Amino acid sequence: MDLVELKKKLVAAARCHPPGDQVPYAFENRIMARLSNRLQTDEWAWWGQALWRGAAACAAVALLLSAWSFLPMTSSTATNGAVDLEEAVLASVNEADVTW
Repeated sequence: MDLVELKKKLVAAARCHPPGDQVPYAFENRIMARLSNRLQTDEWAWWGQALWRGAAACAAVALLLSAWSFLPMTSSTATNGAVDLEEAVLASVNEADVTW
């Protein structure tokens, strides 16, 4: 169907049936009052909600990583890690006899 012809038909039908002259009393005032009573958006509430959601996500990640760190390691790196830590801590003691 041709959109231009459809538009012409709709305009012609609207012209044949003009709107009524009877408008309810104070109709404009009631509409304007309803529009002004709409709730205003609070930008700070949006920010607060987003930040609380982010904090909850960070707390969940921290709890998961904490739980994962307490799981026992079954590979041989657990024993080697302790030896490497001891060597790193005592490295400065072993080099204490070196004079500058």
